[in-house]
Amino acid sequence: MRIVIITGASSGMGREFALQLDKKLHSIDEYWLVGRNEEELAKTKKKMHTKTRNFIADFNSRKALFPLVQEINNIQPEVKMLVNCAGFGMVGDFDRISYNDNLSMIDVNCRALTSLTHDCIPFMAVNSRIINIASAGAFNPQPGFAVYCATKSYVLSFSRALRGELKDLGIYVTAVCPGPVNTPFFNKAERYGTVYTFKKLFMADQKSVVSKAIDDSIRCKEISVYGRTMRAYRVIAKVVPHRFIIELLNLMHKLKK
Repeated sequence: MRIVIITGASSGMGREFALQLDKKLHSIDEYWLVGRNEEELAKTKKKMHTKTRNFIADFNSRKALFPLVQEINNIQPEVKMLVNCAGFGMVGDFDRISYNDNLSMIDVNCRALTSLTHDCIPFMAVNSRIINIASAGAFNPQPGFAVYCATKSYVLSFSRALRGELKDLGIYVTAVCPGPVNTPFFNKAERYGTVYTFKKLFMADQKSVVSKAIDDSIRCKEISVYGRTMRAYRVIAKVVPHRFIIELLNLMHKLKK
């Protein structure tokens, strides 16, 4: 049995990945959707044409993935694609964001992604794919977004290294690094502070970001960056010393207060 596993599938880009892959992939037997909101996950399932199973999991808990991993080990399917889309961020000064929220970003964005990837790789074969959602925030540190950008830097670095390890097995890893995307992300992100206004001016449509990510994964690309603005930002982050970018962003962050 060939399956696709998508985390964060109850809303936003995770849901969009499920809907678009359902239309684009024709050799999948089942989609396994993972999310924390049972009601919203059920809405995603209703829109699917391929057989779909839902798994309710709060990635803040280390035991959250046990039922999913147990089912993988029991059925032993071929995992054709793993999309690690679950994640969240908090805007604000590090010391003003609660201890639990800072650690939750690390748990959800890094630990859960790493754990599930490790559990799925033994069930992958030639031409399997892993899509990890990083962020353009991974390109350089950002004051006011310290932990979130650090977690996404981890995802980007981990994805690139893992790609090197798995390439000879015919398993390809793509890190998706979008800028601001029009999803419910910002509803939670602005609990402690506000996002830079200029970021909202460059808000991308989630359908376009996901479509490019899928196409880039199929083409075995290492990194997927949507839009000219974010591609230009990636170049800037490569050539301009990070200390200058940090100083500029820190000044903008202080002016927001």
